[in-house]
Amino acid sequence: MERYGNLTALARADEHELTELPGVGAATAAAVKSALSLAAQLSVEVLPEAPLLDNPQSIADLLREEMRVQSVETLYVVLLNVRRRLIKAIKISQGTLDALLVHPREVFRAAIIYNAAALAVAHNHNSGNSSPSEADIRVTRDLIRAGQLLRIEVVDHVILGSRTLENPKDYASLRELGYFYS
Repeated sequence: MERYGNLTALARADEHELTELPGVGAATAAAVKSALSLAAQLSVEVLPEAPLLDNPQSIADLLREEMRVQSVETLYVVLLNVRRRLIKAIKISQGTLDALLVHPREVFRAAIIYNAAALAVAHNHNSGNSSPSEADIRVTRDLIRAGQLLRIEVVDHVILGSRTLENPKDYASLRELGYFYS
């Protein structure tokens, strides 16, 4: 903790980086990473029933801790039943520091396998700026069109970043920003 300062920074470190610390071997590094992964899972398991995810705040709340430790852009699909309750959140793609490659095929494959009625996608911007890029808008529109063909509603695309004085929310919702068709 002296080197990293907080658990988020520690969770972002990879096992190789941890083994460079004095007294930390491969087994200890693996144990630390496993413990942090289990802690993240535990935070999801304490929910008494599947959470209702009918707004961008609830989607951001579900994924915030998982996204916070990602060192590169990472896309999740949040699968929902007909009542907008969580079926499963699945990591679909990892990109680079500032870019992410996603295709509707991967997003909807998971939705079909889990028999989802709807889905939301979410990804992080490591820069902290949650404003959507042109690529984010383009991908969202492609997903909406694919979902219409498959009759699986895309309810939102949430981008997680950081809170700032100008933006008190640490996320942006493309639905709230008007990028979804009525």
